[in-house]
Amino acid sequence: MQLTNQKRLAAKILGCGVHRVWINSDYIDMVASAVQTEDIREFIDQGIIKAKPVKGTSRARARVRLEQKRKGRRKGQGKRQGTANARNPRKNRWMRTIRAQRRVLKELRTDGTLDAAGYRHYYLKAKGGSYRSIAHMRTQMGVEGVQFKESEA
Repeated sequence: MQLTNQKRLAAKILGCGVHRVWINSDYIDMVASAVQTEDIREFIDQGIIKAKPVKGTSRARARVRLEQKRKGRRKGQGKRQGTANARNPRKNRWMRTIRAQRRVLKELRTDGTLDAAGYRHYYLKAKGGSYRSIAHMRTQMGVEGVQFKESEA
């Protein structure tokens, strides 16, 4: 049973493609006998012929992937494009560490742990890149005899 012509007419009326036309299998004989556009239009009104919904691209997998990326997964060798410096620039790393160290030095100066000369000494050492981190800076200060307040360290 050929329904090519009927599907073409229905597609034209429904304003969709031929492959989206759905015909109720119980009424195939009736639809096959229909030749005119008016007959097809009637079947559409009765619900015997309908347009299937448009298939979209599912975002479910994309959402799962994004969730994993937020947890820090999917960052292995195979996913990397760009040098280490492009992904996490040396300058940004330096700015993060030096700003943190300078913030701590200022706190130590304001609470009286360091005097102006001590502050200047450690500030310049930090600027020179002597300390990897705040913890490293504090241990070096401890070794050099700086006494920290009880609330700190």
